[in-house]
Amino acid sequence: MTTAESAPKASGTGQFDLGALLAARGAERYELHTRHLNHQLPRMLHTIGFDKVYQRAEGAHFWDADGNDYLDMLAGFGVMGLGRHHPVVRKALHDVLDASLADLTRFDCPPLPGLLAEKLLVHSPYLDRVFFANSGTEAVEGALKFARYATGRPRVLYCEHAFHGLTTGSLSVNGESGFRDGFAPLLPDTAVPLGDLDALERELRRGDVAALIVEPIQGKGVHEAPPGYLRAAQELLHRHKALLIADEVQTGLGRTGDFYAHQYEAGVEPDLVCVAKALSGGYVPVGATLGKDWIFRKVYSSMDRVLVHSASFGGNAQAMAAGLAVLSVMENEQVVANVRATGELLRTRLAALTERYELLADVRGRGLMIGIEFGRPRSLKLRSRWAVLQAARKGLFAQMVVVPLLQRHRILTQVSGDHLEVIKLIPPLIIGEEDVDRFVDAFTAVMDDAHDGGLMWEFGKTLVKQAVAHR
Repeated sequence: MTTAESAPKASGTGQFDLGALLAARGAERYELHTRHLNHQLPRMLHTIGFDKVYQRAEGAHFWDADGNDYLDMLAGFGVMGLGRHHPVVRKALHDVLDASLADLTRFDCPPLPGLLAEKLLVHSPYLDRVFFANSGTEAVEGALKFARYATGRPRVLYCEHAFHGLTTGSLSVNGESGFRDGFAPLLPDTAVPLGDLDALERELRRGDVAALIVEPIQGKGVHEAPPGYLRAAQELLHRHKALLIADEVQTGLGRTGDFYAHQYEAGVEPDLVCVAKALSGGYVPVGATLGKDWIFRKVYSSMDRVLVHSASFGGNAQAMAAGLAVLSVMENEQVVANVRATGELLRTRLAALTERYELLADVRGRGLMIGIEFGRPRSLKLRSRWAVLQAARKGLFAQMVVVPLLQRHRILTQVSGDHLEVIKLIPPLIIGEEDVDRFVDAFTAVMDDAHDGGLMWEFGKTLVKQAVAHR
């Protein structure tokens, strides 16, 4: 009898029943989170009426127990690029599980990571190699390490209001003090204003800068790098022997109407690119740091350094299969073309409303990454109400819009950042004209209510009381 034949085999029956567990304990979801996880999350969801119970999801929609459908304009913070449960990605995961691959042996070279790297690099021919990790923040951590080692310099520049993740290295290049407070000391990194080339050059002259990390469109507030900035910054960086890192964790894989957002500007060829989120297909966490050959060769300079940067689950078969399926769907279903067309339709229709509503200050963005900003109204009645909200806490009006969009119109959206009067729309890249109509109709109804002095302002009073109490 061979060793394989003599090894014990799992019966596969009677040991664990996920369906039964969910049926028995699923109703405890908010209580379980309160008791064992982040206790503030259920408290926040109960407060703003987001404590829904979703039973199933497909594409850009959820359904609750009563069969009501909800339109998803958040895509799990951008993770669900192809929507939920895309059949091609789903089949790929069934296939890879059924294949019973000898995965993560650590001492072989499985084909799937190489195949996914090859596919990714087709979309960025100025890059040569890929490191696979498990998330966007890990992709950023890898880029920071690689840049500092390859240049021999300690300092990384980042842009004010940037968001690159919440682990210690990525937190060091986070432009929001609310995330950084209490976690010092961090890495020796320095913020510069997005678009300010003079500030960038002043820092570069000090001679200790390894790289600038930048989101081509910032997630916080949906602010785009000014035209020409990325290319000019790249030239400055290279002149001072520093690197350009493009954080495409949210903006990459078609989100802005190009495969990568930095490709909107001709001549921009970052030294390192970070991707994640949509590459997962919404199933298996994955992150990737793409870079130039010389950087990887410097980091992995000898066999002694073969594991100098690694990830226990990096390149696992399920994540690689999901990533390959995602790229296949993007190509075969013309996802980027849909983003351009649908994004332009959505942004144009929303921008037209700025003339109709004095509380609506701006609509901006590219592709299906759109920021809706609210601002101080002209009329005395609205201005006084606006002032009350602003005095209590900046950002409450945007929250007042997000809540009725969900509660009355069953559309899930998000405020773009703390203390910001901006809603960010990052829906699944597969939405179409019918979804645009539904969102614009709902948004128009909410804005009508806000300008007419309806139920929204009653909810606003509740938010003010909570904001004051929190202080």
